[in-house]
Amino acid sequence: MIVLKLGGSVITEKDRPETLDGDALERAADAIAAAADAGLEDLVVVHGGGSFGHHNASEHGVSTTEGTRDASAALDIHGAMTTLNRFVLRRLLERDVEAVPVHPLSAAHRDRGGRLELPTGQVDTMLAEGFVPVLHGDVIAHAGAGATVVSGDELVAALARDLEADRIGLCSTVSGVLDADDAVIDRIDDFDAVAPVLGASEATDVTGGMAGKVRALLDLEAEASIFGLEALEAFLDGENPGTTID
Repeated sequence: MIVLKLGGSVITEKDRPETLDGDALERAADAIAAAADAGLEDLVVVHGGGSFGHHNASEHGVSTTEGTRDASAALDIHGAMTTLNRFVLRRLLERDVEAVPVHPLSAAHRDRGGRLELPTGQVDTMLAEGFVPVLHGDVIAHAGAGATVVSGDELVAALARDLEADRIGLCSTVSGVLDADDAVIDRIDDFDAVAPVLGASEATDVTGGMAGKVRALLDLEAEASIFGLEALEAFLDGENPGTTID
């Protein structure tokens, strides 16, 4: 059981509003299709917002904590994300991967304390029926705050817990978590040990950057890997490229 996140910075040109990185998405789809052909069955894909979701969320001042009660703003963000989702689905379906969408806006919510509630029965059933569920960062209803952003990283964490994932993969624009000399850190099991070298993303990001990813992954039981696109096929083949987090 694998939960795989395709970073928004990987599949889009994150510094150019609503611009797809078609070549990168093709490479990611090729790797997923190859794994499916080799017999990989239980795979859930989550993709980030990149220049589609993050740009629109930033324009409207919406984040994981700051909400909106403007339906037009929520629809701008959700619409951008469903557009990106269709690009991802199309590339997978062209390669005979049985990909189907799960839109968090229609499935998830936050309570007044900001806790994410994501029912996963539909995802579990899709897996049992041979589908590859594809979720994405989105806006969701937030009690007392209107609608806020749910990040791909939050979705990965919720899915990994509820579905009892064996492995988690975060495909990033870097080869792993980098130290002060830009060398890949092989393994992380303590946040404080690496906190000084974890900076924020240079591009527009409303969901937390690398530090947030590492914190969330350390809280999970499943072993996780952060790696670059060039290592996606190796990860899906059972290897541990990049940085292992446990």
